[in-house]
Amino acid sequence: MPSIKSTLTALVAGFAAVASALPAVPKLTASQMKMFEHAKRQNAAAQALGLTDIDILQFALTLEWLEATFYQEGFARFPASDFQALGLDQRQIEDLLKIGKTEEEHVVLLQSAIAQAGIKPVQQCQYNFGFTDAASMVATAAVLENVGVSAYLAAAPLVADGSILATAGSILTVEARHQTFVRTASKAIAVPSAFDAPLSPKQIFSLAAPFIASCPEGSNLILTAFPTLSMAPGAQATAVAGASIQLQSDAAAGATHCAFTAGGVIPGGTAFTPFDPATGCVVPQGLSGLVYVNLASAGPLDGKLTDDIIVAGPMVMQVS
Repeated sequence: MPSIKSTLTALVAGFAAVASALPAVPKLTASQMKMFEHAKRQNAAAQALGLTDIDILQFALTLEWLEATFYQEGFARFPASDFQALGLDQRQIEDLLKIGKTEEEHVVLLQSAIAQAGIKPVQQCQYNFGFTDAASMVATAAVLENVGVSAYLAAAPLVADGSILATAGSILTVEARHQTFVRTASKAIAVPSAFDAPLSPKQIFSLAAPFIASCPEGSNLILTAFPTLSMAPGAQATAVAGASIQLQSDAAAGATHCAFTAGGVIPGGTAFTPFDPATGCVVPQGLSGLVYVNLASAGPLDGKLTDDIIVAGPMVMQVS
């Protein structure tokens, strides 16, 4: 059976042939142009992952469900006085509450977009956020919002439909505002880098998976998580550029490099340093703020980290 892509390609070729024979009239109608643009923008990376536009929306909805529930459970557990004790004033607490509400609105929008395509949206899962206090909630929020930005940023080039891309873009800008607010409220640098770092859908899912305890039938994504990566026992998830770090993973035996992904890092986005299971690896110079760390089976000079060379990770690390 011909693929959708080959069928679209044939239709576009047929339209073009007819148009060339009739130079006095428009070459393509509006609907034909739309079909052409859709065919032209079919993305090899998305096809390689087996992801359609709707799959990407379902993936986004999975993340929004996680974020919305995170804030719901956190605010239900910790009263405003706990956030005041962290130094947040009333306006900042209200802004934090507003972030939770906008995540809920993102859920509703994505549900509607998926349902309009005739597909059942993924449902809310059961989560384990490991809350201990308001401080840990705010710290986790900083990570989740950063992951949200990286997720939408990476999804953009995978999407074929322009309207879906615009929807994702409208959420991305708000997630970026969330990220900046939480960093500021945490007394961290508001804008640590001139660029944000995109992560592949599988990397994003690997970061989200530890929070997901179980999902309703039919709401599990087609993606699987990479093996987990963590700092060695006793080590902190913070580091200084130029220092050595010790990492551990059940899959470490297959790794040759540590991969450090961050906004503004060389054109490809990732800096690689040699990895040794006994001595770890060195944090590259020029990094600061939140960095995603993976173990990889290669260290490409072009700085491009692809799923096929990731051995374990990603792990979130703060670099100073």
